[in-house]
Amino acid sequence: MLNQLKQAFFQVFTLTLLWEVLLHILFKFQIQLVNAVGIALISACIFGVFYNLLWNYLLFKASWNILISSIFNTLAGFLVIFLVSHNLFLFIKPWIIIIFVLTLLLHTIAFYFYARFQNQKHVRELNNYLS
Repeated sequence: MLNQLKQAFFQVFTLTLLWEVLLHILFKFQIQLVNAVGIALISACIFGVFYNLLWNYLLFKASWNILISSIFNTLAGFLVIFLVSHNLFLFIKPWIIIIFVLTLLLHTIAFYFYARFQNQKHVRELNNYLS
């Protein structure tokens, strides 16, 4: 488990940093190196470790997983926006509740589509074993 989490962390960190460099090259997007590394670290912690841990290893109810992942995703998103642009952060700050509700709704929809997909996959596997 620990090796899988480390590997996922470094994959997400590397891809995020490369994505930021690509944005910098293509759009002359100005960002400090410290902020770029910070954004990559936040992304790696959330998407590489936290989501993996929450959905694959921790044994909470689905509703708790959805709520926890929505909270952390919203906070991480605002932190990333703060690192990118303080003015943009101040601009969207009044809508934090609406953004959180939208994030919660989208996490719920994504979970139920993913759960349905996984159930269908397991049914196919079980049918193959029976055949």
